[in-house]
This record gives sequence, C-alpha cells and structure tokens, in this order.
Amino acid sequence: MSQCRFIAVTGGSGSGKSWLGAALMAEFGTAASHLSLDDFYHDLGHLPEAARGEVNFDDPAAIDWEALREVLECLERGDPVRLPQYDFASHTRRVATRRLERARFVVLDGLWLLHHAWLRDKLALSVFVDCPEAERLRRRVARDVLTRGRSEDSVLRQFTTHVQPMHQRFVEPQRQWATHCVNSPLPPQVQAELFAACLAT
Repeated sequence: MSQCRFIAVTGGSGSGKSWLGAALMAEFGTAASHLSLDDFYHDLGHLPEAARGEVNFDDPAAIDWEALREVLECLERGDPVRLPQYDFASHTRRVATRRLERARFVVLDGLWLLHHAWLRDKLALSVFVDCPEAERLRRRVARDVLTRGRSEDSVLRQFTTHVQPMHQRFVEPQRQWATHCVNSPLPPQVQAELFAACLAT
C-alpha cells in the first residue's frame, strides 16, 4: 500500500472544521478515513462530576497527545487501530471504541493539530479555517445545546472564560504553520481547490 497521508483541518471552535473534514471525506470516498482530535480528551472519570465541568477543555493540555501519537504511528506502519470515543456529557471515554483502517488519506480535524511540531511533521497538508468570533459563538451554542446536553448559559459562560481566550493563545497562532488558510463559509471553488491539493500530495 502507498504511504498514508495525513490531512489536518484546524481552526477555532465552531469555525467549520468538522464540516470541511466531512466534505473532504465525501470527495475521497473509500480512499480516506476520519479521525477527530475530540476523541482524545483525557478521561475525567476519576474526578467528581461537579469538578469535571471546571476543566479547561480549550487548552491543549486537555488532550492525551501520546495516545494520538501512538494511533498515528500505527497507521503509518499500516496497522488498523482502535480509536477512543469521548462522551462530552460525562467528560469520560466510552467503553466502546471505533476501529479505523489505514487508508491512502486520513483526514484529521481538531482545534490544535498544528500546535506540536512532531505532529506538523507528519502532515501532508494542513488547512486553517478562519471564521468570525460571532459566528463561531452562534454555531457553538447551537451544537452544544443540541448534541452535548448543555444549557445556553453554560455555553456562553464557557465561551467567554475559556474558548475565546484560548483561541487567541493557542488556536489563532497555528495560522502561520498551515499550508492553506480558508474563510468559512467555504466557497465551492475553494473546496474543489483543497481537494485537488490533497490529491497532489
């Protein structure tokens, strides 16, 4: 099998990373697999439930980077892997895992995929998705209330105290390392150009 190519899609919370990742996956079809950095949050089952919600999930330290490194290295060797699955309602990892097969392309999406040099070195192509703060907040509220069982007040409070300050500190600086920077919402022609760039890697 040819070399596995890692394609990273990063940007702020609510910027459209997952949407772009899914769009690329649809274009690649069976030639690609998908991996979300969100599933690599540390399991907080050892903490009381009240304390789990106080953890800053918008700091890269909340991620189990060594677990991600092991997964990527397995894929580079051509081995299938079992991916963790994170439960955002309880802030714990689910018992069930997801099997991921090696593919020609592996599309990763997440907040800090360009934060570590060792991870940047593994990427064939990287995309930073830019989106205005107000729109990211609107999308974040809609997502977390609907799919993560959060109240609107708690989402707004977290965005103000954690999300946006950490965006400025850790997410925005990644723009300098991205091979491609795009604006959300993404025009169809830009999506087509990104797909072509991925194929050319």
